[in-house]
Amino acid sequence: MAATDLLDRVAVRAATRARPFWTIPRRDALVGYLLISPQLVGSALFVLLPLGLVVYYSLQEWNVLASTFEYVGGANYAKLLADPNMGQVLTGTALFSVGLVVLNLTLALSLAILLNQRLAGTTFFRTLFFSPVLVSLVAWTIVWQFLLQQDGGVNGLLGVVGVEGPNWLRGETTALLSVIVVQVVKNVGLNMVLFLAALQGVPRQLYEAAQLDGAGAWTRFARITVPQISPTILLTSIITVVGSLQVFAQIAVLTQGGPGMSTTVLVYYLYQQAFQFRHLGYGAALSVLLFLIVAALTLLQWRLRRKWVFHES
Repeated sequence: MAATDLLDRVAVRAATRARPFWTIPRRDALVGYLLISPQLVGSALFVLLPLGLVVYYSLQEWNVLASTFEYVGGANYAKLLADPNMGQVLTGTALFSVGLVVLNLTLALSLAILLNQRLAGTTFFRTLFFSPVLVSLVAWTIVWQFLLQQDGGVNGLLGVVGVEGPNWLRGETTALLSVIVVQVVKNVGLNMVLFLAALQGVPRQLYEAAQLDGAGAWTRFARITVPQISPTILLTSIITVVGSLQVFAQIAVLTQGGPGMSTTVLVYYLYQQAFQFRHLGYGAALSVLLFLIVAALTLLQWRLRRKWVFHES
């Protein structure tokens, strides 16, 4: 018995020595880690590290002019909760985001459906509607600033048909609507292309079978098109919601948050507090609030996908 045990131990040791360390699974794992390491390093340096620093700065009171850096704990968050302007800022942000998301997705899907037809000139119009996506954001906004002035091009066109247009960027309602329209026209082409690609992937046999069963155009759209392209609807909605909460340049160029605070969304209010009024700690606290809002809305959309996205269960 003792000899048998000794032989077994010797065999196990021999097998252990014979097994190479760099096995095929380990080599494959190493190659995989090396391939994703640039992305991991980039994410750590440019996402996780800045996020951690923002949280750290939100707990400080940093006066650049006086060169003071003092730990204040949750004072900036208490100031955020007591800020009398916060209600108006969040309301304006919600109105802006809802208006932009609804208008962008509706217009993008409508254009994609029209341009998915086999008609002459569709290639030209696809290029036309997508081209604003490629234009510089600041240049695009400056051009629209001139067009929306009291004596600008928009009111000039309205005057041709006998309509006297308002000063679009000086009325509280029209200013917010103008910024939404400028942003939608700039980026609707991107969602249009995504919807167009999704529509072209819907099997034609489904539409033909529905027509044979007597289904009308609206029924085919609601029962076939929407379920089949629902993953793309989810993607575009997440992209558009996140983008709507990060709009800054358009407001900075067109309205500077005015008139009053009608177009002061959270991102622009953050900029004012941190870089105009030099309240860097409070600006960092507002950044944390913005991050939490974006994360919560993204997580909510992701969790709700099981209820309406096709192929999700």
